[in-house]
Amino acid sequence: MRTNIEIDNKLIREAKKISKANTKKEVVDIALRNYIKSKQQQKILDLFGKVKWEGNLKEMRSAYWIQKCAH
Repeated sequence: MRTNIEIDNKLIREAKKISKANTKKEVVDIALRNYIKSKQQQKILDLFGKVKWEGNLKEMRSAYWIQKCAH
C-alpha cells in the first residue's frame, strides 16, 4: 500500500544507521514489525500473576533433560 507521510529526516537517518537498512521503506517496515512484536510481548507480560499454573517444574525439567540426552 502506498502512503505519503512526513517523517523526521533525522530519525530516518539514525534508524537507517542503526538498523543497517538501505531505504526509508525498509526502516519503516522494521520499525512497524518491532512495534507489533513489542506490543504482543507486552500482552503476554500483562498476564503475569493472572494465570494459574499447575504442574511440577522439577519433574518437567527432569523429563526434558532425559529426552534431550537420549537423542
